[in-house]
Amino acid sequence: MPSTKFILIVLALALGAGLGLVYGWVIDPVEYTDVTPDVLREDYRVDYVLMTAEAYQNDFDAEAAARRIALLGSAPPAEIVSSALEYASLNGFTQAEILSLQTLLTAMQTYQPNADANP
Repeated sequence: MPSTKFILIVLALALGAGLGLVYGWVIDPVEYTDVTPDVLREDYRVDYVLMTAEAYQNDFDAEAAARRIALLGSAPPAEIVSSALEYASLNGFTQAEILSLQTLLTAMQTYQPNADANP
């Protein structure tokens, strides 16, 4: 008799876990909306920095680039771009993409946030 109760408990637990997984993955999965880029995986973060670098090559607006990169975390923009450049070098990005990241890195290393503010 005790083994029958044990089997019923195990079956009930398995059924509950299975129904919970079906509900969470199929019926009502979590949908993230309005999240900031700082929650992205590293490869997507690098793609975001690369898009910022490509935008910088079109407008040469270091302030806008720094604002975009600041969405990736509290580290200095030059550090974030440097990390992205290292990732790009190790993972087979094209020479044009690496050059774009290097240009952005140079801009972020020389960027002064309040350079045109009046004292």
